[in-house]
Amino acid sequence: MTPFRTLRPSMRSLCVFPALLLILLATVPVLHAASGDEGNGRYRNPVLFSDYSDPDVIRFEKNYYLVASSFHFMPGIPVLESHDLVNWHIVSHVFPRLDIDPKYSMVGGNRYAQGAWAPSIRYHKGRFYVYFPTPKEGIFMSSAPSPKGPWTVPAAVIAGPGYEDPCPFWDDDGNAYLVHSRVGAGPLILHRMSEDGTKVLDDGKVIVDDPKLLPTLEGPKLYKRHGYYYIFAPFGGVGTGAQAVLRAKNIYGPWESRTVLEQGTTKVNGPHQGGLVDTPGGQSWFIHFSQRGGYGRILYLEPVQWKDGWPIIGSPIPGGTAGQPVADWPKPDVGKTWPIETPQTSDEFSSSTLGLQWEWNHNPDDSHWSLKERPGYLRLKASYAPDLIHARNTLTQQMEHESFDLTTRIDTSGMKDGERAGLVMFGFHASSIGIEQTAGKRQIVYEDASGKTTAVVPLQEADVQFRMHVADQQVSFSYSVDDGRSFQSVGSANPFYFSWWKAARPALFNYNTQTDAQTDGWIDVDWVRCYALPDSDDAASMSPPQHAGSTRP
Repeated sequence: MTPFRTLRPSMRSLCVFPALLLILLATVPVLHAASGDEGNGRYRNPVLFSDYSDPDVIRFEKNYYLVASSFHFMPGIPVLESHDLVNWHIVSHVFPRLDIDPKYSMVGGNRYAQGAWAPSIRYHKGRFYVYFPTPKEGIFMSSAPSPKGPWTVPAAVIAGPGYEDPCPFWDDDGNAYLVHSRVGAGPLILHRMSEDGTKVLDDGKVIVDDPKLLPTLEGPKLYKRHGYYYIFAPFGGVGTGAQAVLRAKNIYGPWESRTVLEQGTTKVNGPHQGGLVDTPGGQSWFIHFSQRGGYGRILYLEPVQWKDGWPIIGSPIPGGTAGQPVADWPKPDVGKTWPIETPQTSDEFSSSTLGLQWEWNHNPDDSHWSLKERPGYLRLKASYAPDLIHARNTLTQQMEHESFDLTTRIDTSGMKDGERAGLVMFGFHASSIGIEQTAGKRQIVYEDASGKTTAVVPLQEADVQFRMHVADQQVSFSYSVDDGRSFQSVGSANPFYFSWWKAARPALFNYNTQTDAQTDGWIDVDWVRCYALPDSDDAASMSPPQHAGSTRP
């Protein structure tokens, strides 16, 4: 790869300096690399090529807010904002860390695949509420006066293991309810809840349990419309399932059901689990995910039409009650055109706080990272770990594009013997490029997805740039020791995998493998820059590799 690749003119919307972006957009054609917004009043799916799994969405006044599962990554539960349901940016996280078990800090074990599962977001009497389960600890609630926070410390609404996918509901008569399913999916259970949303008032009642017609029923979202209660809930599993809607005149039932969204003749597998939202003008829309291998569960926006009191999501399938995902559609009518954007990626580390795109692999050890010790740089200090999976303070961000280049510049002068640091596609069978120091000497090393490590070249300079190139669910690496003027490729392209119920992630790491060595070494990261590239000609036809045994919890 040449250093000019990052400035190729066919990129659409990416994280470069705004002035440069304006020049590029004024002089070159625009392709559909980064955003679902086609720039002509239409959008294409997916609207977010990113792993915002188990999404829920609400409208407050003229803005839309989306939350998604974060599992073990911290800070947890990203909150995204949009003005048109197509273009999104991150505005906050619901909590900075979970201290409900020391394993969330990788003490005595870890919590990979645990943490915050499918959340719900609602607005009630001047506050925003987010409910989420952790499979081993219970159902929690946090609230805030604004989606941007500050959010309250999560408090247990139901304590104990085995719960999943809660959704609150405040009825017109003032009664409050909480509906949820069980870990592994199962019956839907409804509780009366205190009006302030802090606790349930009973043991709950099973309101839907039909394993024959609605197997693996989960992710319920409860609404009321024109005198009917509606539960939107996916069934059938992540890879091949569909979206059901249940309807009743009484919140306890009896409930009748229909399938309202399925794959149909499209290539969008398992289109389900999401949230319903209306525009101020009365249009209905549904945001849902579809599993895309190592890219995770990426998001689609579907029009919703109502017929005889039932929704049909997407493009209606002739002769049935369901729709199928749309590939291209007019954007929601929100009264004006908003700028094209995607969630944040690049970071110059010029702030005293981390950018909202960053999440640690577990609760961070705050004594081992800093943005203040060397202003303008992120300092990552090493601590002991036998390998990358067990290392703390691995700093990750989501892939926001199908195809992209991500480059970082690192000062290695603070490293100690035994230290390993660099850039990784984090997850099962991770591949990486980095630096190792032994006997006072540093060298560039490359690890492929099979775990084979290769010494590439001695590193004589203090500064090095690493780059990952991502396309077609594969990642390849290169390095530069001449300040980005030229890059040298290493190894071959590696597949990446769906890991711990999440997509693989670009990440920065630094740890020390020697238990008796000095572990106070560090690297200083100058910047991380991400550039979106044109997608595959037919991304939806991909058949990406799956990690053996991957199923939704």
